[in-house]
Amino acid sequence: MNYSIFGESHGPAIGVVLEGVPAGVAVDLDFIRAELARRAPGKGPLSTTRKEADEPEILSGVFEGCTTGTPLCAVIRNTDTRSKDYAKLKDLPRPGHADFAAAVRYGGYQDYRGGGHFSGRLTAPLVFAGALAKLMLNQKGVEITSSISVLGGVADPSPEQVEEIVLAARQDGDSVGGAIACTVSGVSAGFGAPDFGCNAEGIFSQYLFAVPAVKGVAFGAGFGFACMRGSEANDPFYMDGPAVRTRSNCAGGVNGGITNGMPIAFEVAIRPTPSIAREQDTVDLSRGRNAKLVIEGRHDPCIVPRALPVIEAAAALATCELMGI
Repeated sequence: MNYSIFGESHGPAIGVVLEGVPAGVAVDLDFIRAELARRAPGKGPLSTTRKEADEPEILSGVFEGCTTGTPLCAVIRNTDTRSKDYAKLKDLPRPGHADFAAAVRYGGYQDYRGGGHFSGRLTAPLVFAGALAKLMLNQKGVEITSSISVLGGVADPSPEQVEEIVLAARQDGDSVGGAIACTVSGVSAGFGAPDFGCNAEGIFSQYLFAVPAVKGVAFGAGFGFACMRGSEANDPFYMDGPAVRTRSNCAGGVNGGITNGMPIAFEVAIRPTPSIAREQDTVDLSRGRNAKLVIEGRHDPCIVPRALPVIEAAAALATCELMGI
């Protein structure tokens, strides 16, 4: 199952086309709406004040509540945009954002309003696609969960700590990053290969790095392996009835690029939101000189809480590819 996301942050709509969707999958719209609601903006002081209904409109590929097996296209309308807030960004790229790289790559023809195609707004159709993937995986007994593992340098923060950290960053005209831990349970041993393109960790990484703001991916103990001995890093095997299990999961459920039957466990690093209220150094592309930039508009002081369903969606799509669904 392949997906292609289209649209821009301030265009009329954003959407996704899914090809290779099996026929006969019951499309639970209530579940899909609930997943989109987890990501949706404008729900409190921790996110942008931009308000979007994020109601999906399925244009093709679904008939009488089930997938038809033909390309599935869904759109989500943009209804709350303020393009004037971004006029200066045509010439003054935001530090840390894709503005400059996109201008070079597309010769200045990119839609810069709200980040255009590079905006976190484009994660909404990704969540739609991931929700459909979750519906298929649920039939296979696969479950995906996630949690905030780090926020602003605080490990395993409580909801109260999350609010305090994010609001403090907003008050300072700044933003804060973090990390998300995700687990895919129910994938049996034997999926994947050591080769390029078929490696289980490689498949997941490709989907995860396609999520805006993801700057690091680590499986199992990740970079913790650098501080371990083999006696600590190895996962001892044991028999659990007829099944082979391991007593720990430092490998994150993958050995040699192949799943070993334990939960696939990984962590992603989420960078702080580039759009902050403080004055920053940049360049004026039209005049070819140094410049200062104060960013206007509505922005998240932290995207980590809203990124949970996005990371799960990417993991669901990666799992479908890994399992050949």
